[in-house]
Amino acid sequence: MMEIKICVLGLGYVGLPLARLFSTKYKTIGFDMNQQRVNALMQGHDSTLEVSDGLLKDAIVNHGFTCTTNLDNIRECNFYIVAVPTPVDINNRPDLKPLCRASETIGKVISQGNIVVYESTVYPGVTEEECLPIIEQVSGLKYNVDFFAGYSPERINPGDKEHTVEKIKKVTSGSTPEIADIVDNVYNSVLVNGTHKAPSIKVAEASKIIENSQRDVNIAFMNELAKIFNAMGIDTNDVIEAASSKWNFIKLNPGLVGGHCISVDPYYLIQKAQVYGVLPRIMFAARRLNDGMGAYVANQVIKCMNKKGIIVKDANILILGITFKENCPDIRNTKVVDIYSTLLEFTRNITIYDPWANVDKVEHEYGIEVTTQDINVLKGKFDAVILGVAHNEFKNINIRDFLSTSNGVVYDVKGILDKAIIDGRL
Repeated sequence: MMEIKICVLGLGYVGLPLARLFSTKYKTIGFDMNQQRVNALMQGHDSTLEVSDGLLKDAIVNHGFTCTTNLDNIRECNFYIVAVPTPVDINNRPDLKPLCRASETIGKVISQGNIVVYESTVYPGVTEEECLPIIEQVSGLKYNVDFFAGYSPERINPGDKEHTVEKIKKVTSGSTPEIADIVDNVYNSVLVNGTHKAPSIKVAEASKIIENSQRDVNIAFMNELAKIFNAMGIDTNDVIEAASSKWNFIKLNPGLVGGHCISVDPYYLIQKAQVYGVLPRIMFAARRLNDGMGAYVANQVIKCMNKKGIIVKDANILILGITFKENCPDIRNTKVVDIYSTLLEFTRNITIYDPWANVDKVEHEYGIEVTTQDINVLKGKFDAVILGVAHNEFKNINIRDFLSTSNGVVYDVKGILDKAIIDGRL
């Protein structure tokens, strides 16, 4: 087998951990269009916090890992991995522009016998029908004659320090049986729990889509149950705890479904299904229900305030947390923003505090100001407090200390607070 020289395109939450891991065994170069991101990484710090400073510096110093924005620096690579975002547009239609740009980039540097592996989440067919023709056009090379391809869907879980990239079992695939073996061997060589070799690229693409679509549907069911039981005056968490005593009950909790995967990926399969004349009603309904949970939470808070005689208009409200999940700086597609936007119709006196979020990124992405004040300064100022994200920093504070009166409202989105101190929760 050829000597593997790897280039990972896209150094975000997925690409950087993967590139760092591959650098322990192969010559590896990270490529990203963002010069500031590259500079920060080469100085030994990852702002996403997915790779620790220690591991990153070790990769750079001891394994020769480098990051670049220069195409000339990646021409000698022969194993290209694409890990760029695959978002949706304002109408929830798949946006393949980052993927197409990455394919154009590869087309400019790829040479005879090289392999391109896509990790970005897509609907079945994107790799072979959308991406590889771009490489052919730009490079002048022919797919499966001059260069080859594979697909190995990413399974990074931002902020998860247990299921790190080296411990994830990866699905792999290749454009020919021989290439499938090479791709599988390369990934297998750095993974603790090995791989699952899919029979085709389309099967591998489809497997990724249904992983997240399944979770979306299951969480939507729990969210629907939460709405039902809240209307009935029954604690949803108590119901789930009781039901989970049965051996085959799948225990999930209701909540906000944001981030880069579960809240986005189903739209890719929904669109492709309709091309084939299939209307995915369950997936549509799950997406619609989950996308509405931020507004639902806001209205539940308003309901709690009304019951206590608190005037909602111009009320002072504190939201704790704006990232899409706990103990992670990732703000992509966070549904806490929907809580904020709904409450904004009634009051502009809303304060958001989050020790994990980058305040400049939140301002740029959502036009929302996150306070930089010390959390203790916020005590005793609010009519209502919403625990939106279960950061560890919020677990050991007295939430009610932030209320201006003992009659104030505490709403627990994450279901982690003592029932005795809250007025409502999902």
